[in-house]
Amino acid sequence: MTATTADLDLELPVATLLRTGTAAAHTSAETSQGAGWLTRGELDKEEYVRFLIMLYHVYHTLEQALDQHASHPVLSPIYNPTLLARTAPLYSDISYLLDTPPAALPEHPLFSELQTSPHPALAEYTARLRTLAAAPNPAPLLAHAYVRYLGDLSGGQVIRRRVAKAYGLEDEGGEGVRFYQFDKLGGGGEAGLGDMRKIKDWYRDGMNSGVADDKDLKVTILAEANKAFELNNGLFASLKAPSSPPSSPPSPSPAEPISTTTPQQSTHAPMEYEKDDKKKSEYPIQVPSTQQDSNLISVSSVAAFIIAMGLAHFVLVIGGFTGAKGWEKLEAVQRWFEGLVQ
Repeated sequence: MTATTADLDLELPVATLLRTGTAAAHTSAETSQGAGWLTRGELDKEEYVRFLIMLYHVYHTLEQALDQHASHPVLSPIYNPTLLARTAPLYSDISYLLDTPPAALPEHPLFSELQTSPHPALAEYTARLRTLAAAPNPAPLLAHAYVRYLGDLSGGQVIRRRVAKAYGLEDEGGEGVRFYQFDKLGGGGEAGLGDMRKIKDWYRDGMNSGVADDKDLKVTILAEANKAFELNNGLFASLKAPSSPPSSPPSPSPAEPISTTTPQQSTHAPMEYEKDDKKKSEYPIQVPSTQQDSNLISVSSVAAFIIAMGLAHFVLVIGGFTGAKGWEKLEAVQRWFEGLVQ
């Protein structure tokens, strides 16, 4: 259920307001069936490429609009195509996955079909972006940029790892998954998770600066952000079911709480750009009791926990924490820790 104007604290910065005011729409998108297939790397390869082509058209339309209004006072603080633009990386990935030279890509049947006869969900999405770009006040474009870019910087990194594994791209030097790769803020190589957090902080600061204390604009942008989630839901709903079930249960998302007692964990993380910004101390770590009638934790369990956290920090700092391999390191530490406390 979307919050009404009466429910909103319009004194809050727009970035905070968007986080709270889109929570229901966010949950609806990330828990949809199509998002689950995408996030777990279960889509047939052709269907995954079809999804990338739809995203290519979305980003092409959005980024043309942002270019057109680069000097707009609401949009200029977050306008940084060198850092954020996804159109070119998407085109590169599609070309690689279809084994088709970039110049010949428009003639590929899969690409040309969506160009000439787009799915209704895609047509609605791009039409909405063009309408906003042509409006007297294009400020609501900020909402669409927020939903897409911050999603790519967070939940998109979960998808990157699983896509690379599902489609045999782990040892391709980044080919096929460039859409999920970002440079560091200010340049200097590929961004790791810490660098991406800095980008997201910079982005939120830019949104807050551009919107400032304009309460009417906050309401408008919040409504448009909920619409953006709805449009993304339409893309997820257009996806075709996998032709065969997954061969093994998916591993938990790195954005999910570490728990040794929960038998089944959610695997939806397409846009978890707020959840992964919580402090690590806020993540619940449930330690199972060895006594049925007691909730006390033994000294040895506490010690194991402290050792595990220290070793995890050491591994991630010394060994690095970027890309698919970084996620694997984190999961390895998680499994090791779970073995200690059981």
